[in-house]
Amino acid sequence: MNLQKKKDREDLDQRIPRMPWYVEKFVNYKLPDLSPSSLLEYVRDYETFFSWFMAEGLTSGATMKEIPIEDLERLHMDSVDNYRMFLATKRDNANTKTTISRKLSSLRSLFHYLSQIAEDEDFYPLLKRNVMAKVSIKRTQKPKDTAAKLEGKLLQEQEIIEFINYIKQDYAHDVAANKQAIYSHDLNRTRDCCIVSLILNSGLRVSELVNLNTDDMDFKKRLVYVYRKGKNDDTFKTPVYFRQDAVGDLEEYLKQRDSRYKSPKKEKALFLAIANGKKEGSRMTKRAIQEMVMKYARRFGKPYLSVHKLRHSFATDYYLSNDLYKTQEQLGHASPETTQIYAHLTDKTMAEAIDRRKEESIS
Repeated sequence: MNLQKKKDREDLDQRIPRMPWYVEKFVNYKLPDLSPSSLLEYVRDYETFFSWFMAEGLTSGATMKEIPIEDLERLHMDSVDNYRMFLATKRDNANTKTTISRKLSSLRSLFHYLSQIAEDEDFYPLLKRNVMAKVSIKRTQKPKDTAAKLEGKLLQEQEIIEFINYIKQDYAHDVAANKQAIYSHDLNRTRDCCIVSLILNSGLRVSELVNLNTDDMDFKKRLVYVYRKGKNDDTFKTPVYFRQDAVGDLEEYLKQRDSRYKSPKKEKALFLAIANGKKEGSRMTKRAIQEMVMKYARRFGKPYLSVHKLRHSFATDYYLSNDLYKTQEQLGHASPETTQIYAHLTDKTMAEAIDRRKEESIS
């Protein structure tokens, strides 16, 4: 089991005993098909709902675990609307329209299971009345809308090469007056360049990068083997193609990995970092990779760039030479609908490229 899934499974196991018995039953039903990470999101959503449910005095249960299933049957549509309003007006402002839709969708999945699938000893549904069946959850963002938000915020064509070269060469000039920045860059430049190059030449997610091990690389076939998001089969890694452009950066980093990061023999992680106060390297964290990319992006003059936007940059470029289904497979999308954002993005990209070529020919 990869590190993130293992951590999420441990977190899930800690939270389940605090849930009502019927939530545990739902989780066990879903466990063969969904990853611990996905199920953890469900349980977190239920914690939010049950906390609100108790605060509103809609249950006789003194704790979440003690909330009887009958109280769910007495839930009115007015209460569901109030819960939606509660999510939309939370003080921490963490709930976007997409998040609210997901939390309601999580509830609808639970209620559907209890009313349509799970049975009591007499073969009757566990939940006799399902108010969530009346709740309409619209898709909050269409591929075209997502594409519109990404326009102008991705690396295109030559910019992909320029960003990698910036990390290799120009960043050091920009921070020449900062001794600490120079020291860090001297230590990590090859690794950082390799990470960015691999994302821009494969479209890997940051979680997939973090979990990569040295034996997951196949240079002959230009493949890395990763645990794909949402898949619960921890015995099978998915092969993901990377372009020839990333090979040199990977080889250069691997030459330095052991000596530069003083990696212990038991450490299999591909990408290492030496934490403050430590003498040996250990697996880079998701946060460290995200912050590293943003550091270079700001200096490069594109502060909106992130790991995920680098993935989008690859995907847009890849889609120009491949079809929807090849792009879907490369990115590990569960649905081709998600991949359709690149169809909208490439329409714009191709139009801009044609305009640039016209301007170049005129000049």
